[in-house]
Amino acid sequence: MIRTFAAALTGLATLALATAAAAQDAEKGESVFRACRACHQVGEGAKNAVGPTLNGIVGRKAGSVEGFNYSEANKEAGAGGLVWTEEKLFEYLEKPAAFMPRNKMAYAGLKDAGDRKDIIAYLKSLAAK
Repeated sequence: MIRTFAAALTGLATLALATAAAAQDAEKGESVFRACRACHQVGEGAKNAVGPTLNGIVGRKAGSVEGFNYSEANKEAGAGGLVWTEEKLFEYLEKPAAFMPRNKMAYAGLKDAGDRKDIIAYLKSLAAK
């Protein structure tokens, strides 16, 4: 009985890991992110452009990239404690204007939840570049 229970737990753990991996795919996220490159740079040598560089955004306080001229809404959000967690980015990317009214981002949003998860996985992979 203990072996059966242990095997069941192992199976559930494997399923959970597979589900988590399927939920976020950084390679797919890089592909979806191509549309974002019109305004945002990422990776080695990235600089602020129309939008701030997004390296290290996961876990970063809103409105905090040095040298970027943020909207008052974004600066206020950061001063109020908004940190770009995966959950907050997921909400923001769906409809930026609804999440943060008066921000400068002119992007309508990304409706597909899987694409949002994949972009976040991609951005997480760029944490320290």
